[in-house]
Amino acid sequence: MDDTTRTASERTASDTSGTLSTGTPTTGTHTSGALTSGTLDEALERLHSFGPERGGWLSNHAPMAVEALVRHGQAPGVHRWLDHYRNKLEDMPDRFAEVTPANWREALGDPRRIADWTAYFERETAGRPWREVLAEWWPRLLPGIAAGATHPVIRVGHCVRTLLSAGQNAPRIAELAHALGYWAARHQPLPPLSLLAPAPSAAAALDAVAPVPDPSGGIRDRLGQLTGFPLWPGQPVTDPETARARLQELVRAATHRYATYGYGEPVMLVHAATAPNAVLRTLPALPRELWAPSLGAAWAASAAVTAAYTPAGPAAHAAVSGGLSAEEVFARAAAHGDDHTIKFTDTALDIGDATALTAAIRSIELNPPAL
Repeated sequence: MDDTTRTASERTASDTSGTLSTGTPTTGTHTSGALTSGTLDEALERLHSFGPERGGWLSNHAPMAVEALVRHGQAPGVHRWLDHYRNKLEDMPDRFAEVTPANWREALGDPRRIADWTAYFERETAGRPWREVLAEWWPRLLPGIAAGATHPVIRVGHCVRTLLSAGQNAPRIAELAHALGYWAARHQPLPPLSLLAPAPSAAAALDAVAPVPDPSGGIRDRLGQLTGFPLWPGQPVTDPETARARLQELVRAATHRYATYGYGEPVMLVHAATAPNAVLRTLPALPRELWAPSLGAAWAASAAVTAAYTPAGPAAHAAVSGGLSAEEVFARAAAHGDDHTIKFTDTALDIGDATALTAAIRSIELNPPAL
């Protein structure tokens, strides 16, 4: 249902409240009950008439943010949040030329083909199980994980998390088609990279990432300056469970690092954590032989964002005060309303320790509120 036709009375009937909670969510975090209430599916249906970008390359974060809001007990305010976000949405671009199994390679990475790629994945997911489509395309898309400033893979991660935890239906399968279509259209491999001195941990590896020489341009200009990253993990990883453990370590390290380095670029540096976490969320839906290469791509994405936006040094920060629970921290992010803050706090809650919650509070402090 389009947001211009959904009346206030309809919102009241389905949502029970028009505001985002500023206290403890009404449902527990990471449960499927809220996801099956209908609010997320309704929100996705509102969003699927719009494209994944605005202004030529800025990403539409709404599908990711609403998934996090619903998951963490903030469903009553989702449609109000979407009403505020409406001016950042643009219609889906016109079709350019059909993507087919015969010509997909020439269409890969062509942003003019966003609508064509979305239609392609709608056909693919209509004819085959979604996991089969994902497994086929994941290794094809993974080298372009930096696409759209990592937003396409993040969108895939949010969608897959819902499919795994709450089951499939038409809006959720359509969301996967939109996410994969966006990734294929914006597919952007990083430049050839040298392997630098190995690092003993993910945190040390992120600390050893050198900033790009010229940080004055946008992310595409900055990524073009990359030449090499520290070798991490130090030994090749082939075992799937080891790959998952190292990926968890990377998400934790990048989330923690935001607490002291996020001030350098509060919006963009969240992706150093949210991109690898999207990969981590997708692993259970993938064949296990894809887990190890997924770790390598996730490290490249996190390191690339770090190189592009990290400041010269850390800044002091205060620990979370008042004994705030994870639910209370997320409720603050929801009331703040910024899409990047919501998504980063969602990742911080996956980590769940005091430093991660502190990093989430820092994102609330550093980013301008949207509500």
